[in-house]
Order: sequence, then structure tokens, then C-alpha cells
Amino acid sequence: MDRDEPAGEAPKSSVKIADEVVGVIAGIAAAEVEGVASMSGGVVSGLGEMLGKKSFSKGVKVEVGERQAALDLFVVLEYGVRIPEVARLVQENVKRAVESMTGLQVVEVNVHVAGVSFHNETGREEETRLRD
Repeated sequence: MDRDEPAGEAPKSSVKIADEVVGVIAGIAAAEVEGVASMSGGVVSGLGEMLGKKSFSKGVKVEVGERQAALDLFVVLEYGVRIPEVARLVQENVKRAVESMTGLQVVEVNVHVAGVSFHNETGREEETRLRD
């Protein structure tokens, strides 16, 4: 017991969940949704994958407070899907997963569609991105 604590009171303790942990949960939950081809992580993430490092939080930006979390997800969707419907399913699945695993209240799940993936004649997936 610490000397500064009054007798009979339990020491104060806390649990802090790292942003990276919430990002991994959100990334996996988003990838589970049918119609999501991949997460879009940009150049830095792409370099990491070339070096053999797989990041489950790729394409996820997280802000975690003491009791709440806000997430931005950058997704590449499969060609032909209904984008608003898939985005809504991503939001629901990510919110459910993060809240149930962390106990944090998810106040925002923003889905940014960064590209569309389609299969070309050789069977390989290609990604098309729109630029501003």
C-alpha cells in the first residue's frame, strides 16, 4: 500500500489499450466483410509488405481516449459491390468488434473508399485508385 493512500481504499489502477491494438481489431473486422478486397495503407505500408511484414492495422487510423475511440478506415472494395451497403456493413462490424473486445465506446467509424479491385484476364487482381 502506498503511504499517500487513505486506509481502506484500493490502489488506483487502469488499463490502457494501445491504438495499434484497436487498429488491428478494426482491420481484421473490416476485412471480414464480404466485398472488401483489401485495406489501403499507402506507400509506407506497401513498403513494409514488400519486406515481408504484414500489418493487420494497415489502412486504419485510430484515436483512442480513456473510454472512447474514433476510427478511419481506408478500404479497397471489389468491383460490382454496392458501395454504400458494404461501407455500412464495415462500420457495423468494426464497431461491434472494437466495442466487444475492448469495452471502448466507438463514437465514429469513417469509411474511405480508396479504390476498386477487379480481376483482369490473367486472373490477377488489379487496383484502380482515383486521385484528387
